[in-house]
Amino acid sequence: MMAFCMIKSLCMALLILSIWTSYASASRELGEMSVLERHEKWMAQYGRHVSWLQAKSGAAMSTTKRFKYENVTAVPVSMDWRTKGAVTPVKDQGQCGCCWAFSAVAATEGITKLSTGKLISLSEQELVDCDVNGEDQGCDGGLMDSAFDFIINNGGLTTEAKYPYKGADGACNTGKAASAAASISGYEDVPANDEAALLKAVANQPVSVAIDAGGNAFQLYKEGVFTGYCGTDLDHGVTAVGYGVASDGTKYWVIKNSWGSSWGESGYIRMERDVNSEEGLCGIAMQASYPTA
Repeated sequence: MMAFCMIKSLCMALLILSIWTSYASASRELGEMSVLERHEKWMAQYGRHVSWLQAKSGAAMSTTKRFKYENVTAVPVSMDWRTKGAVTPVKDQGQCGCCWAFSAVAATEGITKLSTGKLISLSEQELVDCDVNGEDQGCDGGLMDSAFDFIINNGGLTTEAKYPYKGADGACNTGKAASAAASISGYEDVPANDEAALLKAVANQPVSVAIDAGGNAFQLYKEGVFTGYCGTDLDHGVTAVGYGVASDGTKYWVIKNSWGSSWGESGYIRMERDVNSEEGLCGIAMQASYPTA
């Protein structure tokens, strides 16, 4: 079954990289172009692929019906899979628009730890290079669910050490990919527009989610609970690795990004949870899915 978790184009990677470079330097402003101008330049270059993914998204409604956590009646007040040893260090996708691969790999690393007791850093580059015969298009964008399909049909993924990340499209190296270090048996979609259902899933394992990361506030996030502003124009794949409640009572999600450890809270962002919108903040509850062991 195929979810329509469409993540469009370069996942803002080229835009973000230029912003981070200036943001990291205390002595410089954003540079000659404003954030809006940078975004417009990115859209002009990759807009055709964005339009293709949007069309696919509208046409390919999910037929997945099973949700293994449907009957969960109680969840912990907070959960952090980092403290459970189920999350690898933050990675950096660089200028390659393969956020979909990083999201799917992080979720797969999580379920592998929970099912085998081993935390293994898996290869995003294998997905970028080898998962090219379906919807996924390497650095030009892809789908987390399609990545899960590939992992299943491929018999798993090899390690990051054996097939290291290069930040660019390449030919599939079957030699490097020959030995799978982890595998999954399937995947399921979280019921759409249902933060309560997403909470049940994240209480049990790391979950791939799609969000709208196109706003200035998100891109320049430093710390604290992010409350917006953002829309629901999904353009970035990330991984929900926990949730909690801040000292002021604000509920939040713990999100692992793939923009390096210098962004946000050491590469993570806490996003407000249980907002007054069924889609969730930045559309986080719209298109979530997780692999099964």
